[in-house]
Amino acid sequence: MQTIPILELSLVFIPTAFLLAILFRWKLNVFTGLYANIRMLLQLLLVGYFLTYIFETKQPLIIVLLIGLMIGVSAWIALRSFPEKNAKTYFTFLIAIGVPGLILLALVTQFVLQMQKWFEPSLVVPIAGMIFANSMNTVSLAAERFESEFKRGEDYVSARRIALEASLIPSINSLFAVGLVALPGMMTGQILSGVDPIIAVRYQIMVMWMTFGSGGLAAVLYLVLRVRTINKG
Repeated sequence: MQTIPILELSLVFIPTAFLLAILFRWKLNVFTGLYANIRMLLQLLLVGYFLTYIFETKQPLIIVLLIGLMIGVSAWIALRSFPEKNAKTYFTFLIAIGVPGLILLALVTQFVLQMQKWFEPSLVVPIAGMIFANSMNTVSLAAERFESEFKRGEDYVSARRIALEASLIPSINSLFAVGLVALPGMMTGQILSGVDPIIAVRYQIMVMWMTFGSGGLAAVLYLVLRVRTINKG
C-alpha cells in the first residue's frame, strides 16, 4: 500500500473542521470535539511508534501486560458516563469487559487462527483492541440506558431488557449493513493490501461474530452484576 503524504492526508480534515465550525456557531461544546480530534491524532502517532516495538518483542509478559492495560483503560473510559464513580463500580465494568473479552480473544487467537506463538503480537494486539473497544462501547450504552430506565421507574428486569436491546443496536445494524452499505475496516484493509476478497470475507466474518459476541456478553454480564448490586442494596 502506498504511503499517504501529509498534505493529502490533511484534506480529510476539512469536513471535520467544517463540523467544528458549526458546533461553535450553534453554541455547542466545540472544545470536546476539538480536544477529541487532537487527542486521537496524538494517540495514533504515539501508538504507531509503540506498536513498531511491540510487534518485534519476544517477551510474552509484555503482551500480557498490554492486554491488561487495554482492559483497565476500557473499564475506566466506560465509567466516565456513570454517575457513581467508585472502585466497586469500576471493578464491575472491569469484570464485564474483561471476562468475555479474554474468552473470545483466546478462542480466536488460539483455536481459530492457531498461531504458532500464543502471544504473536501482530495478531493478538489488534484483535484484542477490536474486542475490548467494542465491549467498552456496548457496556457503556447498556449502563447508561439501564440507569435511565431504572430512574424513570422501570423495575430492574424491564430496565435490564431495554438496556440490553438498546446496547446491541449498533452491533446489529453493523451485521445488517456489512457488505451492502459498508465494507468494514479489516476487510477493506486486506483487499487494499492485495488479499483475495474471499479470504478477506472469512476474516471479516470472524471479526463480526467476535465483536458481536464479546460486546453482547459483556453487556449481559454487566447488567447481571448491576442488578445483583441493586438487590443487595
